Amino acid sequence: MAIHLYKTSTPSTRNGAVDSQVKSNTRNNLIYGQHRCGKGRNSRGIITARHRGGGHKRLYRKIDFRRNEKYIYGRIVTIEYDPNRNAYICLIHYGDGEKRYILHPRGAIIGDTIISGTEVPIKMGNALPLSAV
Repeated sequence: MAIHLYKTSTPSTRNGAVDSQVKSNTRNNLIYGQHRCGKGRNSRGIITARHRGGGHKRLYRKIDFRRNEKYIYGRIVTIEYDPNRNAYICLIHYGDGEKRYILHPRGAIIGDTIISGTEVPIKMGNALPLSAV
């Protein structure tokens, strides 16, 4: 993984680094939700929870925790930042044309293949039931 170091031009870019594999573009059919614009206010618009507000718009990503695409190979296309959790997510393109997000397995890079099922090899990114481990 290549690390891009920022050239220091302002105090905010000093000692900054970004992983070059991390993308920020998202799939529209895999994100949902609305921006919470209440900012600590009730239905009358009066502040009831102090010191709330601001922040950037955060939409939820549909993460495939079940991994029920059995015995179909998938390829990691992008590694993206998820604003709602402190883990990266991967966009997977499966062999049957379906696209899903999963949590990024540590050590997986773009182009790796993953598979889920009962008799798949034990490898980083593959998903097996507990009875098969």
